[in-house]
Amino acid sequence: MVLEGEPDLEVVGEAEDGDAAVALATELAPDVVIMDVRMPGTDGIGATSRIVERAPGVRVLIVTTFDLDEYAFAGLRAGASGFLLKNAPPAELVRAIRTVAAGDAIVEPRITRRLLDLFGDRLPDAGGSAATAVTDATADAAADAASSTTGRTDPRRDPRLASLTEREAEVFTAIAQGMSNAEISAAFYLSESTVKTHVGRILMKLGLRDRIHAVVLGYETGVVTPGAPGA
Repeated sequence: MVLEGEPDLEVVGEAEDGDAAVALATELAPDVVIMDVRMPGTDGIGATSRIVERAPGVRVLIVTTFDLDEYAFAGLRAGASGFLLKNAPPAELVRAIRTVAAGDAIVEPRITRRLLDLFGDRLPDAGGSAATAVTDATADAAADAASSTTGRTDPRRDPRLASLTEREAEVFTAIAQGMSNAEISAAFYLSESTVKTHVGRILMKLGLRDRIHAVVLGYETGVVTPGAPGA
């Protein structure tokens, strides 16, 4: 196995189905669980939700086939910290594991934008039903989504985002667009360390595990909409 050659990584367990994955993750409390979406019995989405609930310190990395498995997004909603294509090179898998273990999300901004544009309006929840990304209550904000970052309707109009300061709201919008810290730094003339501080505060205030869940929330609140320029 490719991970056996990495001195800082140790495989502590393997599971053949979702129920076994939940049991092992709860018992062993690994840093990262690599989760397949499609498994016998409890699927990867349900297993991810149960793992996150029972062992909050365990990070879950979803593996998926890009063209077929849109339900990987439900894994993100269930609490996974990112996803990776099954045909990713071994070195990318190792990098993804280390990134997720360090507390960050592994989804690249450009992939985040593309995939959420495709599926953001029909992210299925852990129970299998489709969740609407933009509700009627956020229609006004969605209508403004095609403008530039600085010209957008204040995202704090949504009560879920009301705790953010003006600057944090701007940074949240940029995160929701899939921008990296470096891109946000350049757009707002901030140092990357300042951006990192803002991102941390935003995640804490909104109760989000990582920035990929900020992207999902951005779509849910209408801060950005699938297919909109800059999204």
